[in-house]
Amino acid sequence: MSATDAEQIDRANASGRTPAVFVHGLWMLASSWDHWLPHFEAAGFAPVALTWPGEPATVAEARQRPEAVAGSTVGQVAAHLEGLIGTLRQRPVVIGHSVGGLLTQILAGRGVSAASVAIDPAPFRGVLAMPLSTVRSLIPMIANPADRKRAKPLTFRQFRYAYANAVDEQEARSIYERYAVPAPCAPPMQAALANFNPRTEVRADVRNPRRGPLLIISGGEDNAIPWALASGAYKRQKRNPGVTEVVELHGRDHALTLDSRWQEVADTALAFVRRFV
Repeated sequence: MSATDAEQIDRANASGRTPAVFVHGLWMLASSWDHWLPHFEAAGFAPVALTWPGEPATVAEARQRPEAVAGSTVGQVAAHLEGLIGTLRQRPVVIGHSVGGLLTQILAGRGVSAASVAIDPAPFRGVLAMPLSTVRSLIPMIANPADRKRAKPLTFRQFRYAYANAVDEQEARSIYERYAVPAPCAPPMQAALANFNPRTEVRADVRNPRRGPLLIISGGEDNAIPWALASGAYKRQKRNPGVTEVVELHGRDHALTLDSRWQEVADTALAFVRRFV
């Protein structure tokens, strides 16, 4: 079983090293970063993979109890993560994927991170593009407004399109069976409507000078968060006085942090944060 948030934070504080905090997105658990943690530890960081509120400890439990995360909103998850990060003795590097990439940018805008990497990040208010492939990817979660306080899984066919379209079917199925869990419907609904809701929680302070350096990584074949959304986030974020960069990894989909070539993504993130921390 993976260590708890508190255990990881205590270990990071005791190490004296800069923490590297990892934030997962929809349909995943904190354990989806397990292969990244030793990689960053070997590079001299103290890795910490944080959970969302109420998150079950295992994939099996998460599939049996989808109600555990039902109703979680972007604002609630961001506040939860900010509280945990606040117990670290050093400002961490924060790395997030998908909605975790959105949360990474929200946290960076609050000045809690020393450097940040947002991988295939879900859009925040002000990112205006809404590609058809994104809509198709999110339809299972956003089609029924009554699902807002529910958590739902993706079928393999839905996951294959939204998450793992650039790997072969065998690898896609392996990723699905190992990692995929029900996810709360509220965050994708919030992201889809962010530009129509002036009070939305899905907003990042892109001008805060304490935001720190930020890298956005985009998978070139990602159906869920294609280049239009990643570049849209970059265009908003480059207004910040801090370093802002974007890179597109060609031939990679939304599962780029999990597939057999995950280390390319990890090394891209690692090379960036090492320049500043």
